[in-house]
Amino acid sequence: MDEDKEQFNPKSWQFCLGLFLFILGWVCPLFIPLVTNLNLETATKAFLSGFLLIGAPEIFSVLSIILLGKPGYFYIKNKAFSLLKRAVPRGEVSRTRYRFGLMLLLLHIIYAYLTFYAPDLIMWYAENRITMNIIADFLFIVTLFVLGGEFWEKLRALFIYDAKANIPKTQVNSTDSLL
Repeated sequence: MDEDKEQFNPKSWQFCLGLFLFILGWVCPLFIPLVTNLNLETATKAFLSGFLLIGAPEIFSVLSIILLGKPGYFYIKNKAFSLLKRAVPRGEVSRTRYRFGLMLLLLHIIYAYLTFYAPDLIMWYAENRITMNIIADFLFIVTLFVLGGEFWEKLRALFIYDAKANIPKTQVNSTDSLL
């Protein structure tokens, strides 16, 4: 393993090409709308779209793994996880910010139900469905950051079987129990 670290160079042509192929593998499906707008036969469009969705990402991933090797893969993995760790908010948030975040979360849930069960109740939804859904998804992600780090821990605890809720047994005001 020490020999691998000594031989690894993140500025080598192999690493750069491997990283390019790795990114290209993830980006390939984004070219599908371009293919569908080309002036080609339907069968050719279907084949190219399927290849961009299923074949090309796997081929580019395998080629990138061959070029990157184990040290290059771990280098990319460590960089990606360090970026994700920095993005997760830490610490407590104020009660007002927490309530605002919960309000945004509930509005997103109500919006999701309305778009599924009663889309006619939302003005301009039929004409702007994709734009409105992208904005709603973006606001949902912003909501998670508004709610703060402790909410992320509560959310993470949902996926841990042995996690228990720790609700303090203090005197609760009537307004505190609502939110």
